[in-house]
Amino acid sequence: MSGYRPVRRAQLIGTFGVGAMVDLPNDESLMVAGLDVWPFANETVPPQWAVMEERLATRLGVKELRLPPDYRTGKGTAYREKRIPSVRFPGWHYCPRCGDMKRLPLFAMGPRRCSGIGDSACSKIVEKRRPFLIPVRIVSACVQGHIQDFPFDEWAHGGDTTGHRLRYQAFGSSASLSGVQIRCLECGKKRSLAGSFEYASASGGALSEMGQLCRRGRPWLGETGRKGACGLHLRTLQRGASNVYFPYTVSSIYLPLWGKGAGRQVMRVLEDSFYWELLTGGLIDGKRIDPLRVDTIAKRTGVDPVALRQAAEQKLQNNAPAVPTEEDYRRAEYDAFIAGEGGRDRDLLVDVLDDALLSNWCKRYIRRVCLVRKLRETRALAGFTRVLPAEGGTDPRLQRPSASARRWLPATVVRGEGIFLEIRRRSIKEWLDRKPEAEERAKRLADAYNAKRLERGQAPRVISAKYLFLHTLAHLLIKQLSFDCGYGSASLRERLYCETAEGSRPMQGLLIYTASGDSEGTMGGLVRQGKPDRLEPVLLETVRTASWCSADPVCIESPGQGTDSSNLAACHSCALVSETSCEEGNRLLDRGMVVGTISDPSLGLLSSLVGLGTPNDIQRRDGS
Repeated sequence: MSGYRPVRRAQLIGTFGVGAMVDLPNDESLMVAGLDVWPFANETVPPQWAVMEERLATRLGVKELRLPPDYRTGKGTAYREKRIPSVRFPGWHYCPRCGDMKRLPLFAMGPRRCSGIGDSACSKIVEKRRPFLIPVRIVSACVQGHIQDFPFDEWAHGGDTTGHRLRYQAFGSSASLSGVQIRCLECGKKRSLAGSFEYASASGGALSEMGQLCRRGRPWLGETGRKGACGLHLRTLQRGASNVYFPYTVSSIYLPLWGKGAGRQVMRVLEDSFYWELLTGGLIDGKRIDPLRVDTIAKRTGVDPVALRQAAEQKLQNNAPAVPTEEDYRRAEYDAFIAGEGGRDRDLLVDVLDDALLSNWCKRYIRRVCLVRKLRETRALAGFTRVLPAEGGTDPRLQRPSASARRWLPATVVRGEGIFLEIRRRSIKEWLDRKPEAEERAKRLADAYNAKRLERGQAPRVISAKYLFLHTLAHLLIKQLSFDCGYGSASLRERLYCETAEGSRPMQGLLIYTASGDSEGTMGGLVRQGKPDRLEPVLLETVRTASWCSADPVCIESPGQGTDSSNLAACHSCALVSETSCEEGNRLLDRGMVVGTISDPSLGLLSSLVGLGTPNDIQRRDGS
């Protein structure tokens, strides 16, 4: 569609990704179109829009990742005026003055004014003064991710499709949907929208009773659902509701492990998709880099051909097949952090602190502290769902962002810094052996959480006491660090490293990091808080603050609270953070796993740190 409607790049990977409705000024609602019609969809992308992240691309099964095009103006500007295409959805609009309804096509250009037909209040107003039509508040969707207009015509006529003119009227003093009436201007039938949200998973709801089932609408691909019917029950949803669109975004910490010993210039050449395609486009025996191609590129870029070839061969060998699970994928990051991988000339720089710098009381719980001075995170949009969030890349409900199998996906790159903590495995084992009640408490939470998942047709998850401890500690540290080093809590994020499969190699780590496109993540303030003289007071203050919540004793004794009752001792006053900071949407939290409960103060892994005072106080008492 024409016009200038700005959207940030990061929003196109999340909230306003392909298939999402974007509410714009002047009462416009557009849906971001599929990748098939994006700029350079079937061409080689300009180098400045290419994202080199082989590990993530391999995992997602695509050849490359790309930044969404940025809109550029000015004479002589390369790749100017590249827009992200969109369609108009929902199609049903109404006049805010007279209520007359009109269904606009997907590709309607620009806003439309009321037609002023018949005896409407706008009929006596000249056309240029009539109000613009505004989109309706509700749409219909199914659990498979299809979406279509709410059947206003059929709703008003009790199931008959007539194509009559409709009027959208608000009456009475109610601001709810029961105060909105749809009236046919030709036959006089009318019906309020009360009951339109009724739904039962087995029998459907009010729409199913009228015979209105999903027609497999995919407006982002230009399909209104008139062919290839889905046939599932439809749900009525508010246009701006949070369950209308769940982007499935996959993130990855960049691990340039192939770049060991390579200079920055060599790495820049190999991270350029253009040069990498030239190098790998004519492999000798399908396995080795062609030396002639190496020499040609080395001359063109001014780098040492020997170093270029060595780094290219190492990168080619490290292009491993996709890992099967999220746990395996994160294990590579976990191993890289504890090994102190990276370098100053790379996008990953990790300093592993000597544990001798930690006090004895801290070493009982923390095995390793890593200062992640530089990191690069890539976030790619792999698809989306509606009604319920995706359960991973193999979820059959996942809607892909293009009609055909694409060789690329949109992604954004952010850089920042962080603190990685590895918890001592022995302390976790001793805690669980000493306090079997912790696993019983975790099972109670997991049972309530999985019961809700089963009701929605989702597979149950394994939730351990160790995972609850790591997750809750990450939240408590985010809140404390936001106080101590000045970052907004929404700018700090967590990344958890914990095994889920029984018998797999244990992981017990957490990464608190900040990463953004601006300078907030590169100033060193967060890394500085990871130094022992600062980290230890932060940890003690975190435990002290978490030992009492302003909502206690209600919070600490809660049998279940939060979304789906998936938290125990965790509320907005103590452990909840911004949802963009949390991997679980502020679910699966329990302060009891960290600091204990009122009935059992020693239940938490860090219960012994409650009330110890400052590090100086501890040193004076035990000489540590």
